[in-house]
Amino acid sequence: MSTINEQQLKQLIEASLFVLAKPVTISGLKSGVLASLAVSRADIQMAIEQLQLDYEGRGVQLVKVANGYRFQTLTELSPLLQPLWQEKSPKYSRATLETLAVIAYRQPVTRGDIELVRGVAVSSQIIKTLQDRNWIKTVGHKEVAGRPALYATTADFLGYFGLESITALPLLTDPESLAGLFSNEEIAPEHLEEKIEESTNE
Repeated sequence: MSTINEQQLKQLIEASLFVLAKPVTISGLKSGVLASLAVSRADIQMAIEQLQLDYEGRGVQLVKVANGYRFQTLTELSPLLQPLWQEKSPKYSRATLETLAVIAYRQPVTRGDIELVRGVAVSSQIIKTLQDRNWIKTVGHKEVAGRPALYATTADFLGYFGLESITALPLLTDPESLAGLFSNEEIAPEHLEEKIEESTNE
C-alpha cells in the first residue's frame, strides 16, 4: 500500500468531503478514497479532528451527524444565507411536517398514534412523501388487530437536520431550538410544538 503524510491525509479527506457533498463515515473513507493507502481508522479520526479545529470560527464547519461527517454552514448564518437556496429548497405542507415531528418525538409510532396526536387523519401520501425522502421507515408492526406498521426516523433524517442522534432533538419546551430545526421549511415551528405538546399531556 502507498503511504501518505499527515498533511496530505488531511487534505485528501477535506477534498473528499467537499466533492461528495454528503455525510461520510470513517469506514466509508477508509474503504473508499483511502483504500489504497496505509492509514488506520485512528489516523483518519485524528485528521478529521484536526480539520475540525482548522474550521473553528469560520463560516463553514466540519461536523459529525448520524450518518457521518460533513461540512455545513454555521446555523446562525442560515437566515442570511436563505436567499441563496430559497427557490431550490423543497417545501412541505404543515401536515407533513407535523407528522414528521410526531414520529421523531414519539417513535416508534403507528399511523393511528399520529392521528391521535394531530387530531386529524394522516393521508397515505404524507407517509409516502416521508418514506420517499428516506426520513422515516417501517421498523416493525404493532401486535394489535391489523398489525399496523410502526414508523421511526432514519439516519438520513438526522443528517438532514444536522443531528448526531435522536437525543439531540431540541426540547419541546424550547420553541427557538425547534424553529431552528425546521428553519428551511415552510411551516411555522410553533405549530409543531403545540401539536407535540398535546401528546406529552395525554
